[in-house]
Amino acid sequence: MIPFKPVELSDKATIERYTLNSECRNCDMAFANIFCWREFHHTAWAVVDEFLIIRFLIDGHHTVGYMQPIGEGDFSHLLPLLEQDAREHFGQQLRLYGLCREGRGCITGSPYHNRFAYDDDRSLSDYIYSAEDLRSLTGRKYQPKRNHLNRFTNSYDYRYEPLSPHHFADCLQLEAAWRTARTSETDSEAMRHEQRALREAFDHWEALDLRGGVIYVGEQLAAFTYGSQINYDTFDCHIEKADTRYEGIFAAINKLFADHLPATFTYINREEDMGLEGLRRSKLSYYPTLLWPKTTALLLSEEQRACKALWQEVFGDDDAFVDRFLIHHFSSEQMLRIEEDRPEPATFDNEGETPEPPKHNSPKYRKLLSMLHLIGFHTPEGERVGYIYGVATAPEARGRGLATRLLQEAIRRGQTEGLKALILIPADDQVRSFYARHGFTGEVPTRFLATADFDFGTGTPDHDRAMVLPLSAEFSIPAELELHKG
Repeated sequence: MIPFKPVELSDKATIERYTLNSECRNCDMAFANIFCWREFHHTAWAVVDEFLIIRFLIDGHHTVGYMQPIGEGDFSHLLPLLEQDAREHFGQQLRLYGLCREGRGCITGSPYHNRFAYDDDRSLSDYIYSAEDLRSLTGRKYQPKRNHLNRFTNSYDYRYEPLSPHHFADCLQLEAAWRTARTSETDSEAMRHEQRALREAFDHWEALDLRGGVIYVGEQLAAFTYGSQINYDTFDCHIEKADTRYEGIFAAINKLFADHLPATFTYINREEDMGLEGLRRSKLSYYPTLLWPKTTALLLSEEQRACKALWQEVFGDDDAFVDRFLIHHFSSEQMLRIEEDRPEPATFDNEGETPEPPKHNSPKYRKLLSMLHLIGFHTPEGERVGYIYGVATAPEARGRGLATRLLQEAIRRGQTEGLKALILIPADDQVRSFYARHGFTGEVPTRFLATADFDFGTGTPDHDRAMVLPLSAEFSIPAELELHKG
């Protein structure tokens, strides 16, 4: 059993004994980030065999995750303990987050290597910059940044100051105005959590060893930023807010804050882009020295391993594609399946030549012969539909009507669950004819919007033309479809 305990301010020295001396530049391992977000993520920590382990709830509610253990050497011997903790305390599979290349190598070099699925979600990668580049902005590539900076410095009577407690009230006022200007319900929830983390930072400013900067134009606060140390050479910018009425303000706060950081910090982490196109463009425009990968690894169940094996046998997709589906979108409840008992495979002697005869009453295993995924989507109008995806039958089991049985069950389930329609994208004309016999019709241009940038279509939007089976008289087949997952 791993002796996890909640994160407290008094734990800072112990946790940083591992993080500050490591090569890890992941922003999630900065103690100030761990502490300020501890209530939302229900964060806990432990030290086992001189490895720091951070456990948290990924969405703040349900899914448990474990950060890559931080310590010297190979941590793969801890995987059985982490698997046990996830299973016994949460009834879940083991999910590891924030794996760097070396961390992933620890798993792939262990007996667990075939049991994990991996996903390198680009939107989670941290942008890490040379501190000297951000200070100097030299070279042609930074000319646009120098232009923005010059427009600001030439246009406004400003002053820069290190952020300290007497600035907190102005910072909170600027943050509130910034948050009010964004009205999306989803964004509002995320911003509330960020505001709570901001207040935690201000309430424990000195104890967390936070550093920040502010820019005033006249007596009006125009921008503020702050962050903390990740390891011995990398500083992390936790937050940056500015009043965009001041042209060039972001270039100014970025440059001036970098100027005032101690020279011991040779790298500055400006965190991830969360998949937001505008934020990605902005971060790339500063030419990061590297994108710090934060790989997710999921310990697959037997059912998921069988799904992956059949998927690759039938479709030939690579590990990265199937793993991303299994990590982000697989659901046992949404997978319809037909299995068959098979005898235990024969075993071989040490030379692998002489098969041993099956034992009397030898155990059997369940062979996955056919599967269908009925995945929930909704239209912009809120109509719930089911998307039929990943229909596959093992070559040895074809011609037995297994796909027909699964399709009929999917239709029955869709009707029972009150779905407005079922939707699918046929691979070719032969498959189209099969589904047409079951009532599917049309060639509706379809666009899928799903988490982790997973493409539920064919990869070529011009060919994502769906067939539709209405399950309700209220549903009329539209000229085109936009489907949202979640």
